[in-house]
Amino acid sequence: MESLTASARPSRYRYGLWLGLVLLGLTLSVGQWVFAQSSGDRSAVVLTIDGAIGPATMDYVIRGIDDAEARGAALVVLQLDTPGGLMESTRSLIKAVLGSDVPVVTWVTPAGARAASAGTYILYASHIAAMSPSTNLGSATPVQMGGVPGSDQAPDDSGNEPASGEEESADEASNSADSGTAMERKVMEDAVSYIRGLAERHGRNADWAEKAVREAVNLGATEALELGVVDVVASDLNELLSEIHGRDVVMASGTRTLDTENLAIVRQQPDWRTSLLSVITDPNVAYFLMIIGFYGIIFELANPGSLYPGVIGAICLLLALFAFQVLSVNYAGLALILLGLAFIVGEAFMPSFGMLGVGGIVAFVLGSVILMDGSHQEISLPAVGGTAAVAGGFILWTVTRFIGLRRRSPAVGAEHMTEERCRALEDFSREDDYYQGHVRLSGERWNAISNDPIVEGQWLRVQSLEGLTVKVRPENADTGRKEAL
Repeated sequence: MESLTASARPSRYRYGLWLGLVLLGLTLSVGQWVFAQSSGDRSAVVLTIDGAIGPATMDYVIRGIDDAEARGAALVVLQLDTPGGLMESTRSLIKAVLGSDVPVVTWVTPAGARAASAGTYILYASHIAAMSPSTNLGSATPVQMGGVPGSDQAPDDSGNEPASGEEESADEASNSADSGTAMERKVMEDAVSYIRGLAERHGRNADWAEKAVREAVNLGATEALELGVVDVVASDLNELLSEIHGRDVVMASGTRTLDTENLAIVRQQPDWRTSLLSVITDPNVAYFLMIIGFYGIIFELANPGSLYPGVIGAICLLLALFAFQVLSVNYAGLALILLGLAFIVGEAFMPSFGMLGVGGIVAFVLGSVILMDGSHQEISLPAVGGTAAVAGGFILWTVTRFIGLRRRSPAVGAEHMTEERCRALEDFSREDDYYQGHVRLSGERWNAISNDPIVEGQWLRVQSLEGLTVKVRPENADTGRKEAL
């Protein structure tokens, strides 16, 4: 009995040791979690938006808000300086702000910065709208949301007279008002309703917001504060946090009072992924990636096994397709570009003396012009013109090459043998009406006949080809024998 008890003691000690280690691990884990939560509640995550609002910016802000929620941060501050951007990206960003569990403060900074166009919508959507001195916001009229980029005329609701200075009759004014497309009117009214809803949600000046959309008006920081467009004007981050302390904000879950004293500042700068997306989703970069990818695939198919054109072309084409997936793209324009490129390449393989090439350039230019239909995201016309000029030069070179080749003597086949130079390998012997012998032609030994006597070593010209026999004549009939001697 004593032996059994003695043998059981080590097992009890072992179990007790394992249980103690498990409890210690759980205690450390819970303590670390509690510490992380307590430290996270007292932090403010600062995100920086500097440039146009696009898919990359949207992804960066949404991921930043998600990280702030995961760490339990008390506040998210968006430092904003933007000329505008894509409406689809802006709406997605605003959805993330409105649905955030962490209050979001949008602060237009530094001095000289602006929250134009899409930036005004983001400012109105934020729980706290703030500006630095010497900054401005406004010009929120949606432009180039459809049709041909460059036709950025919005419906004129200001009542101004025509730019030409000529007076319009009532009928002409009515026709002018009706001339705007239904899409333009729908886009305008949708934008007005959208920004008014954001303003009313946070108790800001909805009438001025509507004017910013319809008339593209602007405000400085001081005027914006006086008109109730923004909540705070602050010169630095500490002043901003001090000004908003104790304010009530409207969250998705209800009203919340901000506690911004003694917050630890956590700056989350755009990472390499955001930088890469910013480059790829630039319309001009995506445009050139598509062209390089298309030509790379074509050259690989024309020269199987080259590898480099195929690999580079496939990568560029996939990157371009990704960019077009997240950009606001007119797919009719994309189809025209691909059709134009196919015609240009087809000119090299099926020479039509310029017909396919000219049609390809026309389709390519038209498709390039209408490709991007998002706000402020059209492809630059110099890029389109330069690419079309290069394609036109390629077509011109191809056509001139084909014309020159048609004028040259054949390089292969029986026709190529005519007027070729050869040399007699022996004295020709008389056979019936011809002299017969052998010549060296293009490095080969051929049977030959001639109407004239031929001696060994004499240079000859081919007149015609008859089966495996060439008919020749002396290169210089008068001095051929003397040169041979």
